Amino acid sequence: MKTQQEIILENLVLNEDYAKKVIPFLREEYFSDMGERRIFSHVKTFIETYNTVPNVSAVGIMLENDERLNGDVFEQCEKQLNSFSLDENVDLNWLVDQTEDFCKYRAIHLAMSEGIQILQGDSPDKKWTSIPSILSDALAVSFDTHIGHDYLDDSTDRYDFYQRKEKKIPFDLDLFNQITEGGTPLKTLNVVMAGTGVGKSLFMCHHAANCLLQNLNVLYITLEMAEERIAERIDANLLDVQVNDLRQLPKKVYETKVDRVRQSVKGKLIIKEYPTSTANANHFRVLLDELKLKRSFVPDIIFIDYINICSSSRLKANGSVNSYTFVKAIAEELRGLAGEYNVPIFTATQLNRTGSVSSDVGLEDTAESFGLPQTADFMFAVTSTEELEEMGQVLIKQLKNRYNSATVNRKFIIGIDRSKMKLFDVKREEYDDLSDSNQEDNDVAGNGFDFRPSKFKADTSGWKL
Repeated sequence: MKTQQEIILENLVLNEDYAKKVIPFLREEYFSDMGERRIFSHVKTFIETYNTVPNVSAVGIMLENDERLNGDVFEQCEKQLNSFSLDENVDLNWLVDQTEDFCKYRAIHLAMSEGIQILQGDSPDKKWTSIPSILSDALAVSFDTHIGHDYLDDSTDRYDFYQRKEKKIPFDLDLFNQITEGGTPLKTLNVVMAGTGVGKSLFMCHHAANCLLQNLNVLYITLEMAEERIAERIDANLLDVQVNDLRQLPKKVYETKVDRVRQSVKGKLIIKEYPTSTANANHFRVLLDELKLKRSFVPDIIFIDYINICSSSRLKANGSVNSYTFVKAIAEELRGLAGEYNVPIFTATQLNRTGSVSSDVGLEDTAESFGLPQTADFMFAVTSTEELEEMGQVLIKQLKNRYNSATVNRKFIIGIDRSKMKLFDVKREEYDDLSDSNQEDNDVAGNGFDFRPSKFKADTSGWKL
């Protein structure tokens, strides 16, 4: 009976359709036998050079001229070539799938072997900290056989795509649903920008609590505050208790309130803390895999608090890498993570010194890197003034929006209750105090805001139309 590696090799030579599908993904080191490695190497070189498969005779000639082969290995290769035969009854798709499984298994096997060598000190040029990246690369091995969208031939599929309702995760804030057309889609990177203490973490904690109430699985990664501090903020939000009063709450009352939340939701909220500037996308991958394995937990949305104190899996934060390149790399890695795990990711960034004292922030006020806005799908700023704070409000300004036009409701106000870590819609008349001369062309009525009732939220009792 032939081994899996022997079947792959003979199909590479005898089955051109199969060979062209799998050759980009196969690697020489996946083959454990020296002779098989040399056969594969010559076949791959031939296909890449001549865009067709070699016959058995051509492979034999290439092996005869291979100075790396001694007599015993050459005889073994020759014997193997003579045994090649094509089974025409084997389904091509099944064979490709089996080859993909082979590549995945071998990649993981080799990665684990390399990891053991590193731990034993047999690879002095590599440190143990490189092991997560090596394993992550191995786990990412897969066949991408999709060759693109044919504009004319695939028009029917494209029309069906237009008719399908895109899955989104809605907000509990009316205007946020309007500007995103119903919420944030999957596989996206969404960024909150604000100065210190204005409301970055508050917004994310509020939205995380809201997502839990939607029966979603929520993962909150914190690199700034302890897990307990994030949980404290979410407690205040969900239990409707001021943060400062939580410690005075009798244990029985507290447990009763938590039980009410537990009984009303079907999802889970996991909060994971990492030390500042130590964790990157590869650490998050490991966490996601462990949560799935150990707790059967697969998140529907991920919050990362916050991007500027993440590390990069590709670059080291040192003097040789500027902030633009470094932060952009992190953003790209997080967006890749969102695509890989089919979730929206929310994160936050600091305003720079100029933006922190400005009454009208822009993308240029992003702390450390303008590369972040280039990668984000949705980005907005949260700003405040003494007047707004007195009214319990903050100003939201859209900075980038791939879901809708950023010129509609470019600026708007939402209510904020810092004591209970909550955000809420405000009544229309509250907007009269907002002066925004730049919004004259941003809405239908020319008032600076679009006050049409939202189709995404049933409760609009606070709005006077």
